[in-house]
Order: sequence, then structure tokens, then C-alpha cells
Amino acid sequence: MQPIDLTQTYVQLTDGAEARPVAVGADFWETIAERTELHAGRLVMLNRCGADWAHWEMHPAGDEIVFLLSGAVDLVLERADGEDIIELRRRAACIVPGGVWHRAIVHQPGEMLFITRGAGTRHRPV
Repeated sequence: MQPIDLTQTYVQLTDGAEARPVAVGADFWETIAERTELHAGRLVMLNRCGADWAHWEMHPAGDEIVFLLSGAVDLVLERADGEDIIELRRRAACIVPGGVWHRAIVHQPGEMLFITRGAGTRHRPV
């Protein structure tokens, strides 16, 4: 066993109760549709957030857990009747429902832990 840097190696929690390291490159989310082995279970990942997200994202296959480890971030959730803003401050968490477009506004850089079902993840510009 070796330590894992979750910013460079995600962990897949499979439906069969295994935890598998997954190497991450710059094109990870752009190629996830082709990586069918990652569509089952959930992905655990850590991201450093230094600036507002330049895109919206949506996970159609299930809810996402977002846990802010440090910093100050607002998650913006797009709803049919407008936008909801969830203020996350150090050690706060929230659940983003599956199928909901969301983005982040960074007020203070920090780190965020995500647990998400990666299958079908979509992005669009802000």
C-alpha cells in the first residue's frame, strides 16, 4: 500500500465494494464517456479551487457529495425557476442532486473533495 494523492489519482468505489486507484490526466473528464470501466460505482477526487469554474457541470447518473476542506466557495445550482446558491465555508458539505447543472464561485482558494457517479458527466461553458 502506498499513499494516494487524490489530486492526481482518483479512487473508484465500485458497486462490488472495491476501491480502485484511477490515474488522472488533463483530459480525464473529456474522455470519461469512453472509459466504461469507470461508469459503475462512484469516484472520489480532490480538487484545488483557485478560481471560479469556467464551466457548468452535471452528473445525470446520481447525486454528488461536495465537501469543502478549506477556503470559501459558493456552489450555484441551476433550477427550472432560477439559481440556488449554497455557501460553503471550511468543512461544510452539500449534496448536489443528480441531473442538476452546477458551478462554483471561489471567494477564497481552497480544496474540495467530491464523491460522484461519473457516468454521463456533462460540461458546458458559463
